Amino acid sequence: MKYLVSTLALIVLGAVALGLICYRLSCDPALHVAAEKGDAWHWLRQDFHLTEQQFAAIQVVHQTYAGSCVEHCRLIQEATKVRDALTAKISSPADRVAAETAVKELRSVCEQALTGHVKKVAALMSVEDGRRYLALMLPKIAAFDHATAPDLQMNHAH
Repeated sequence: MKYLVSTLALIVLGAVALGLICYRLSCDPALHVAAEKGDAWHWLRQDFHLTEQQFAAIQVVHQTYAGSCVEHCRLIQEATKVRDALTAKISSPADRVAAETAVKELRSVCEQALTGHVKKVAALMSVEDGRRYLALMLPKIAAFDHATAPDLQMNHAH
């Protein structure tokens, strides 16, 4: 019994040490630097193994899309304010339904456009990295709150 506690302590200590070693060996230091700096461009470049040409093409696609993305979010925010105002005051059910329908339609347009954008970006990557990128990004689109346009610099939370 007197060796039980020390044996268990050694096993736990060994497991923790092994876990830390495995974690450090499997990490990409460049990805950690990108995460610490909040630099999504660096993360994208490193994690998806982008060549200079791929990275430049993706930046062009993003810059081309950014304006319409901001506009989609602006329209959704305006429609949401109208809907919320109608909900807060006494208004006809038809007006409230129309306002809710407008928000849903604008969100759908935005989400379709964003899905197309994400697919364009993925098409510029290697097949394997493109699949992984889509698997990561597509589920996030439906959950996006449209409070602001997505920010590749991660300057704000969504």
